[in-house]
Amino acid sequence: MEKSVILFLILTALISSGCNNKNNNREKAEQEQENEAVVSAGMILSREEIQARSFQELFKSIEAKDIPGDVFTLVGSDFTVITAGTASHYNSMVASWGGMGILFSKPATWCFLRANRYTLEFMRKEQAYTMAYFDDEYKDDIMLFGTKSGRDSDKMKESKLSSVQTPSGNMAYKEAKLIIECKLTEVTTVSPDDFYLEEGRNFVMDAHKEANDYHKIVFGEITNVWVRK
Repeated sequence: MEKSVILFLILTALISSGCNNKNNNREKAEQEQENEAVVSAGMILSREEIQARSFQELFKSIEAKDIPGDVFTLVGSDFTVITAGTASHYNSMVASWGGMGILFSKPATWCFLRANRYTLEFMRKEQAYTMAYFDDEYKDDIMLFGTKSGRDSDKMKESKLSSVQTPSGNMAYKEAKLIIECKLTEVTTVSPDDFYLEEGRNFVMDAHKEANDYHKIVFGEITNVWVRK
């Protein structure tokens, strides 16, 4: 009789423990589903809520052909934030000249950068970078990347944006609405003689005085595209 009571108590404890574990797992799964639902529903998240979420909770992968919006708005109005480097050392800059298309039968991007851009050094070293685009509410935040150089300032630490690594290991920002990951394909140096418009010729010649080098046209193969859920 005594042995039966002890056995009964042990079985009861095991069953209770198993139920608790199941309940905990179920609650955790429900919470994850709830978080996913909130993000997927397109609800406006505060900065704090964005910072608290993981990359996977905020973004989903799409094909390059399905990139939302038009390139003229993305590059010309929204501006491109180019970021390259590692989690321990990276830099971002703002670019407003560039585009997207097909190169070597693959989706690609191109941008027109001054030769002395600090971010360009990271792009060459890592041979990979991201191009991020933001809603208007973040304009002041991203313009910091265009008014200071990371070479001689702590602008990356001054930024209020939340840096994050993509699953591929490239650096970007949680607040972005669109992130394009690129593999460096080619860096070409322009020449004043290549320009048939005086405006373009004078522009690159004036920039040469500052950098002691001519502008670079940077081509990158699109490897991943992420949009906010």
